[in-house]
Amino acid sequence: MELARSLKLNPETMMRRAGLSSRCLDDPEMPISVIAVRELLESSAKAANVEDFGLQLAHGRRLANLGPISIVLREEPTARQALDTMFRYLRLLNASLLTHIEDHDDVVIIREDFLIEGAASASVRQSMELAVGVMHRILQELLGPAWTPRRVCFSHRPPRDKSSHLAFFGPKLEFNSSFNGIVCAARDLATPLPVLNTGMAPYARRFLDQALSRSRNNTTDAARQLVAALLPGSRCTADQVAQHLSMDRRTLHRHLQAEGETFSSMMQAVRSEFALRQIRDSDRSMAELAELLGFSSPSAFAFWFRRRFGCTVSEWRKSQLKPEAT
Repeated sequence: MELARSLKLNPETMMRRAGLSSRCLDDPEMPISVIAVRELLESSAKAANVEDFGLQLAHGRRLANLGPISIVLREEPTARQALDTMFRYLRLLNASLLTHIEDHDDVVIIREDFLIEGAASASVRQSMELAVGVMHRILQELLGPAWTPRRVCFSHRPPRDKSSHLAFFGPKLEFNSSFNGIVCAARDLATPLPVLNTGMAPYARRFLDQALSRSRNNTTDAARQLVAALLPGSRCTADQVAQHLSMDRRTLHRHLQAEGETFSSMMQAVRSEFALRQIRDSDRSMAELAELLGFSSPSAFAFWFRRRFGCTVSEWRKSQLKPEAT
């Protein structure tokens, strides 16, 4: 609210246009449409004529904004264990945000992305910068203000003016990257955190576990997240997804069928969402797009895209990609 007003916006009007009630600001338990939030962030950035609206929102976020999750994180022995715990419970706050940690020798990669059904061709630039900015703030709060990442990456194209991004994240900043997220030194995340034992963590963990057990957690949701993670490099098959879910392929198909889905249709939907978003928001070449989306060659990607959307990539970009606000 404060940020919107400082940028001469009427927050109530912007929320109403996005389909959100201002009552949700007073009731943290009220369900909120992720599509509406995405629209609110993007439309606010456009109306205020600022490219870093999501990043400015991240400035005011703290570990305490995670509610009961922050209590559990504070009592973990290392930042890496705190991150593992946070990602376990994060879908209670935002089920559309995909988070994944990868270990590569002396570095740890924290990947973040969005899967928002019903908004395939829409930009998530502001939502992504907010999510990565919040992750950066949480890491600084856990490790101290002197901590800096090895690299911060965004898959979308750079803003015209990168000064606020450089001031927030530091100089190791990369746009048009193959992923969204933060690259950290493994030794930083392994550093012991200050001992903070309030005695509340077991109660908070029990509350969160109960909330997880009540939350909607079907096979399709879990499989969609795995498809998004496994697509790059042609690594995504029904067998691989089933293995990650600790079941065989036939069981996976049976679960998906019971939920009105097939593996093929689900994979096509995820691939379509990521394809349109990358074409809209980044400057990646056809070869890079093909690899990122799991195709064997640019020609295979081009053939799939034309059959899926009835036009070429360049035709879709020309018709859909509008100039950003100046």
